[in-house]
Amino acid sequence: MTPPGAVGVPARPLVGLGWMVLTGLCFVGVQAVVKIVGDAVPAPQAAFLRFVLGIVFLLPMLAQLARARLSRRDWGLFGVRSALHAVAVLFWFYAMTRIPIAEVTAMNYLAPIVVTVGAALFLGEKLAVRRIAAVGVALCGALLILRPGLRALDPGHFAMLVAAVCFGGSYLLAKSLSARFSPNVVVCLMSLMVPVFLLPVVIPIWITPTLADLAALLLVAAFATAGHYTMMLAFRAAPVSVTQPAVFLQLVWSVIVGAVIFAEPPDPFVIGGGGLIVAAVSFIAVRETILRRRAVTPNPHETKI
Repeated sequence: MTPPGAVGVPARPLVGLGWMVLTGLCFVGVQAVVKIVGDAVPAPQAAFLRFVLGIVFLLPMLAQLARARLSRRDWGLFGVRSALHAVAVLFWFYAMTRIPIAEVTAMNYLAPIVVTVGAALFLGEKLAVRRIAAVGVALCGALLILRPGLRALDPGHFAMLVAAVCFGGSYLLAKSLSARFSPNVVVCLMSLMVPVFLLPVVIPIWITPTLADLAALLLVAAFATAGHYTMMLAFRAAPVSVTQPAVFLQLVWSVIVGAVIFAEPPDPFVIGGGGLIVAAVSFIAVRETILRRRAVTPNPHETKI
């Protein structure tokens, strides 16, 4: 049975856009609730509990996971992806307690740029002049957000840089795995394996959370699990070049949430820098789609891994 988004299945751009818009809303929900929890729970423990509590949302997926046929290489890829994601969420949760929501969102847009550079360095992809220029524009956007030398940088900014790099690696592997496995399998395995990697960090710093904290982190798990699932559906419904523009809406919503709920004034530098990064990422996605269509046997859903 050919899964949606596989070779021979037509792309559905409006469906892909819709899923990506919903993905952005889910992740903004994650940010808002994590910001509310703050440092009441240590960041590593909050990240760990987000995944452990989220297991309840995975129960309907376990039957499909049990039927999946994974090779030793597949297990290795899922393991590497989960390790990268564990490091990413560890630093991301810390950053959320330190810097405004809009800055977290804008800096998170660097992840696809990391994918582009990583594919050239480790996977042998050609980094053409246009891509190099786009990467340069994205880095300018990051500098506009951070403004080093013009303001004091918080440890949260450096944590987000680490998170963006690790999310980029996780993103690259997720795109590859989603072409061969259903969203249920991709999301379920990552969600089960990440807490295993986080556990050694959590044990020495564990504190007993309140019921309110547990309820909030359960809500985080619900938003995050839904976001990862809808992201996989977006990947399989349409090429990244189609869904990428919808990603910018997440920055808009983050600015609104930050201003309305947390009294974080909109920062034009953050919005402008985030816009530059999204423009660069969208350009790379469009160019990638054009080049794939020139191939002898084009497949808009394949990844070069």
